[in-house]
Amino acid sequence: MREWADYTLSEQGEGGGATLALRGPLRVYSLGRLDAELDAIESGYDRVDLSEVTDIDTTGAWLVDRLAREHEAEIVGESEQARRLLKAVASVRADEPEFEPPPNLLMRTLGEIGDLILNWGRGIVDILSFLGALIVSFGTLTRHPGRMRWTAMVHHMQYIGINSLWIIGLMSFLIGIVIAQQGAAQLAQFGAEIYTINLTGRLSMRELGILMTSIMVAGRSGSAFAAQIGTMKLTEEVDAMRTIGVSPMETLVVPRVAASMIMLPLLGFYSAVIAIVGGAFISNFALDIPFLTFIQRTQEVVPITDVWVGLIKAPVFALIVALAGCYHGMQVKSNAEEVGLRTTQSVVTAIFTVIVLDAFFAIFFTKIGWE
Repeated sequence: MREWADYTLSEQGEGGGATLALRGPLRVYSLGRLDAELDAIESGYDRVDLSEVTDIDTTGAWLVDRLAREHEAEIVGESEQARRLLKAVASVRADEPEFEPPPNLLMRTLGEIGDLILNWGRGIVDILSFLGALIVSFGTLTRHPGRMRWTAMVHHMQYIGINSLWIIGLMSFLIGIVIAQQGAAQLAQFGAEIYTINLTGRLSMRELGILMTSIMVAGRSGSAFAAQIGTMKLTEEVDAMRTIGVSPMETLVVPRVAASMIMLPLLGFYSAVIAIVGGAFISNFALDIPFLTFIQRTQEVVPITDVWVGLIKAPVFALIVALAGCYHGMQVKSNAEEVGLRTTQSVVTAIFTVIVLDAFFAIFFTKIGWE
């Protein structure tokens, strides 16, 4: 018949405290309801007597150690086996980190803000370092053009430019329709519908053409850069390149950045022209302005500086989009989930930075008189 562990709680003599005397085997199979019964004891005790314990295992040692700590009681009468187990339990408990209560909402919020600022700082330093390595690689390839991956660059030019003509054209055409229709609705209140041509032409050529194209390229090509390079990092292809003496920066990053900086100005100009065509299309029906008249009038009211503004901004935006995609792809280290995370971060980073820079460009060109 299985023997169960039991206990007695007895008072000591004069001036002495209570003693909890455990007896029987303190093993995992024999504790039964003893743990719950001991927790239900409301009175305190100064000693835990193990002299009548016939056997003990780690579970029993944890129980005795917990009781002694909770009641600040002294363990007496333990056997050599119990002494060794209690010592081992105490050493393991000493290595465990102490529980720290969670900070209040204010402290937790301030801590998260601090971590965010530190991560931003480290990210800016890493991106500047990556940009410096990119500039060095461009310089090396300028001195040694034979090392340039021309085939890869042409492939990326086709992917970024030719393959995206239809989606950028459709987007720009619809944006031109929206600008002309909404602009005409507001200008009609003042009898100035004819100025819809000015609004559509200048806004498309100066701002929305290159801005919307950059956002589209960031979502389409920048994300692809991050996913492609991230997957290569995950499969250790990038490490293999370094092992055989091939620079990943020259092989993977430079062709993508160069292709983006070449194609984005062309795509931005194409987008602006298609947006103007969309505005002329809707004006032909909504405003009774003939299509050819709209196009001819656009040539008269849109200054050449608006064209240069879009063409100057395009390479900068292209650098931001390609740099964000390649940088986040190179940061992939552990698993496939990180590829998706870095791809998302590359798109968000590129779009946010492009919009911020577009605002700075707008202020800058206004200050120098290119209004």
